[in-house]
Amino acid sequence: MTAQDILQQLEQLGCASTKNTLMKHGACEPFFGVKVGDLKPIQKKIKKNYELSKELFATGNSDAMYLAGLIADEKAMIKADLQNWAENAYWYMLSEYTVAWVASESAYGFELAKEWINSGDERLATTGWATLSSMAGIKQDNELDLDYLSQQLDHVAEVIHQSPNRVRHTMNGFVIAIGSFVPTLSDKAKEAAKTIGKVHVDMGGTACKTPEAFPYIAKVEQMGRAGRKKKTARC
Repeated sequence: MTAQDILQQLEQLGCASTKNTLMKHGACEPFFGVKVGDLKPIQKKIKKNYELSKELFATGNSDAMYLAGLIADEKAMIKADLQNWAENAYWYMLSEYTVAWVASESAYGFELAKEWINSGDERLATTGWATLSSMAGIKQDNELDLDYLSQQLDHVAEVIHQSPNRVRHTMNGFVIAIGSFVPTLSDKAKEAAKTIGKVHVDMGGTACKTPEAFPYIAKVEQMGRAGRKKKTARC
């Protein structure tokens, strides 16, 4: 199966209402408006394919770029691949999901996340925070740099309300991820969440909202899911 074959499939799966919704969230041409659920059978058939994922991402088609993240072989991805993807992920479903997921599962996730969160480019910064959040969800605590993550909780509590729009959203997500997935830092994350309070993010007129971190973490604990790691960041 070639990238062109897949693009033809994606065109057939495109949905006008889905396309309209995604455009409201930031997607732009060229893309077909394929539902994520309709990408799953293609992902299941291909499984992981390093070269094909790079070809799909390079098309610039949002549907194909998202699929690229689902089939990317994280063990084959090199640092330059991930940097290229991060720089070309033009809206948040690609920057905060696709790229962050693959980066978090790769050998370069932590290294790149530390670079990206300090970027003056809002999208790169959001990719960095989302990568750290994904790592918290899939890596065992002994695989994480807990001192660094603790420092970042302090940093977020101090600067979140003065940070760029989507950076605020992903910083808030970082606090939630640490509080939900890293028991050693859960209490500190909850204290940071109390300090932060409600985070205001412009969602471009969509119905999406940024959840308040403390109640979110508390709900995860009440459900008995605190500290429960995921098998994969991708979904």
